[in-house]
Amino acid sequence: MPTHIVVVDRRADFKWARDDLQVVTARDYIGTPDTARPRNARIINLSRSYDYLGTGYYCSLLAAARGDKVIPSVRTLLDLGQRSIYRAALPEVEEALRHKMKRLADPPQASFNLYVFFGRADDRRFQELARQVFDLFRCPILKVQVRLKDTWVVHAVEALSLADLKPDQEQMFEAALDAYTRASWREPAARAAARWTLAILHNPKEALPPSGPRALQKFIKAGEGLGIKVELIEKKDFLRLGEYDALFIREGTALDNHTYRFAKKAEKEGMPVIDDPVSILRCTNKVYLAELLKANRIPTPKTVILDRRGLATLDQEIPYPIVLKIPDGSFSRGVFKVTSRSELEATADGLFEESDLILAQEFMYTEFDWRVGVLNRQPIYVCQYLMAKKHWQIVKHGGNGRAETGSSRTLPVEEAPREVVDIAVKAAGLIGDGLYGVDLKQNERGVFVIEVNDNPSLDLGVEDACLKDELYRTIMRDFLRRLEGRSGR
Repeated sequence: MPTHIVVVDRRADFKWARDDLQVVTARDYIGTPDTARPRNARIINLSRSYDYLGTGYYCSLLAAARGDKVIPSVRTLLDLGQRSIYRAALPEVEEALRHKMKRLADPPQASFNLYVFFGRADDRRFQELARQVFDLFRCPILKVQVRLKDTWVVHAVEALSLADLKPDQEQMFEAALDAYTRASWREPAARAAARWTLAILHNPKEALPPSGPRALQKFIKAGEGLGIKVELIEKKDFLRLGEYDALFIREGTALDNHTYRFAKKAEKEGMPVIDDPVSILRCTNKVYLAELLKANRIPTPKTVILDRRGLATLDQEIPYPIVLKIPDGSFSRGVFKVTSRSELEATADGLFEESDLILAQEFMYTEFDWRVGVLNRQPIYVCQYLMAKKHWQIVKHGGNGRAETGSSRTLPVEEAPREVVDIAVKAAGLIGDGLYGVDLKQNERGVFVIEVNDNPSLDLGVEDACLKDELYRTIMRDFLRRLEGRSGR
């Protein structure tokens, strides 16, 4: 059974008699040799200050280096020290806050401070909010500044010390400490027996998910065979992300939604993540991607980055039909074909309402688009996506919100045209070493990259048609490689 060690600046700071806790000064903890300390200790750092490079900071830093579990961790201290960093983690908390305020019979009429002791709120009405904040910032004592502006927001989160406690808060702190230390004894039993845990972020209500339910089950089974416990999570599980060792995003990504926040948090936690934030950033904006491909001499259809002023002469550079794209569309959304000047102006006007820059591209007719799946700079599958029936794209979006897709053919990588595969791998390498789907067209003029997608489709009967279960194992093995590389094993 692990030992809890409470670290304080002065023994007198800890006013409670507890036989089950070792109370030591920060100086003693820093100076105690490894051989004199209990193994697998759990450190509760209650130093008076957590300032960077101060004694309290070094207590948490040394605890991590010694292999002890410590609260607060150095990462938490660094995050709380910069509001610009921890603000990115708060959207889900603020959403829960506003939802709670609507449900309260007698909500606060002005701004207030919420005090959180080991995840327990001093105001029981906000217990769920306190738990969420504690899951994000595991610190013994937190002050959450809740402010009423245009709406309710979390203005700031601050780590406090025992010296900051008011007399009426000391009893609440003691009860929370008692509950926290007793609950910790049971924590190891809740851990999975597998060597690693991986979370798959998905949205069961998504109309065009990159992996359907049966494909997700394939990933779970493939992970189990490699000693990786795989669990499905959703947007609501953001605060639980730190419980896992790695993250696999199987939900449509965008910079302005929760998927990017999940990727950022995973990266900050040091977790292997596909797709990583840089890949999402680079792939989701077609303007950036077009410039990147051009700068690296990757063949693409003739492409013009367009603002309103450039519209006047566009059809002198690209003949009709012209394809217009918004920068951050996906699954064929935000892509339009125009065949005349009037269509060009009308469509472009609508797109400029959403973005100051849009993309214009020459139209290339082909019966199908190539898609090459690339993982860690290696091709893993090759597909031909045929156009949707009576449509010029592989996905046809209807006015009722439904989408029709064309059929597909999957080839072994070694049987696909070498030029198609080589260009795809080169284009994907410009983005990173993650998992990408490179879309290409091939005609009598050669092979041309249309775009590089993060979060590519991996679905039953399509991308896995050749490799079957081996496709899912290939991706799980890459996660295993990343996990073992991170741990130095």
